[in-house]
Amino acid sequence: MTISVKDNLTKLQVQRYCELLHVLVARTLKVRYRGSFLGVYWSLLNPLIMTGLYTAIFGTTFASYYNNSILNYVLAAFTGLIVINFFSASTTQALASVVGNGALLNKIRLPVSVFPVSMVAANIFQFSVGALPLLALITLFNSKSLINVIALVFPFLALVLVCTGIGFLVSALYVFFRDLPYFYELITFVIWISSPVFYPAAIVPPQVKPFLSLNPLSPIIESLRQITLSGAAPDLGLIWGALLGGIIILSLGWTCFHLWRHQFMDLL
Repeated sequence: MTISVKDNLTKLQVQRYCELLHVLVARTLKVRYRGSFLGVYWSLLNPLIMTGLYTAIFGTTFASYYNNSILNYVLAAFTGLIVINFFSASTTQALASVVGNGALLNKIRLPVSVFPVSMVAANIFQFSVGALPLLALITLFNSKSLINVIALVFPFLALVLVCTGIGFLVSALYVFFRDLPYFYELITFVIWISSPVFYPAAIVPPQVKPFLSLNPLSPIIESLRQITLSGAAPDLGLIWGALLGGIIILSLGWTCFHLWRHQFMDLL
């Protein structure tokens, strides 16, 4: 009987969490795109413009690493840019989510973790209706295989895990350190420049590669490019490496968030 009551209570808590998450995501998207002409499709504008810029500057130089094809370089740069843009947007928005809702938390008892999660979820929706369909079409065109299209889910899942874990960590730290956004801008720049976004990973010197391997976005970008551009079957080693990194970061972020959560209300 006790187990049944606990199960029902858990189901109610999960249902309430999901309903609250839906409300917060809808609110975020409405505020973000109110009065906007293109709506969520504005998220494609930045990677498309930056892809054109990188191609104009580096396309000829780096095309040799992509079967001497400028088009392949364009697709590779676009793939890297949508990953880094998703990461930057999700984690930066999650950073301020707990503090930004401090007044609400002081009035109503809510699960604090739902706020950084809602920021990541809003960007998942934006990615799913914007960049993902385009990425799926590119993959289908290059690989002629639905397996590759379906396999896109796994590196994207790894990206979501990484963003959620870091979102938990930075949103918790921001409660204690209000100058964190300035420092985090530097961190996101380092992650961007150390990710093979506009350059191929093959040009990185061997002595530098061990340091760049610490970047959790690198295996995600490499896995997405392998699935999207190679035309070969998905590389399970790359997928597993990306997922493992995501699981580790999510575990670390959630642990820190959970340990520090009881101190939040005194500082909000």
